[in-house]
Amino acid sequence: MIDLHCHILPGVDDGSDSPDMSCRMAAAAADCGVRYIFATPHCNTRDARKNFRSEALLQAYRDLQAELDRWQIPIRILPGAEVLVRGDFEEYLAKDRFMTLNGSRYLLVEFYFDEDADFMEHSLRAVEEAGLVPVVAHPERYFAVQNNPGIAGAWRERGRLLQLNKGSLLGELGDAAWDAASLLLRRGLYSVAASDAHHFYYRNPDFRPLLELLEDRFPEADPEELLWTNPRKIAKNHPV
Repeated sequence: MIDLHCHILPGVDDGSDSPDMSCRMAAAAADCGVRYIFATPHCNTRDARKNFRSEALLQAYRDLQAELDRWQIPIRILPGAEVLVRGDFEEYLAKDRFMTLNGSRYLLVEFYFDEDADFMEHSLRAVEEAGLVPVVAHPERYFAVQNNPGIAGAWRERGRLLQLNKGSLLGELGDAAWDAASLLLRRGLYSVAASDAHHFYYRNPDFRPLLELLEDRFPEADPEELLWTNPRKIAKNHPV
């Protein structure tokens, strides 16, 4: 499996706070069958966690991989970022400051949960005009989508990719997120599922509960497509 969205890079955001924690997270992911993890730190937030494209950030990915190799944890780290779309987003987009997923044309983006639907649509079009394909992180968590799931359907029809958070479907992120995630999944709107893991003990990278839930309650979903086929295409910069 491939985890497309994981806050495993240590000391750069509200995810892993140390190399030891990152190794624990990677080992847990490996135990459930994950072989590749996109390290996607928060980017363009209001605080000091900018995490724009830089040599220092690239070195952080390399350092984490070296640590995993030292402990013989069979995980390959792929670079990326979870880019928050806010007022200055288009300025940085024009300057090519954001880390795409493994250097591909796919950009993982998130919005404030209470963001306006028109602003989200405008921003996704800006990503496309920059020659990139938006991958919308956890759409089920946005209030606009919870109130009108047709917004997510329109995004998918226009070629944007939607990423499901496993925690949403497991009921860890509230009833409204669960309801929206269930509906979007049953409508076949998700292209990718990911852990959005932040820790080893909570919001962790273990996919086994998700796989069990998909088998028991969502037989129409294809775990291989969500957790391997499509993430692999993204990693290779192939069409999804």
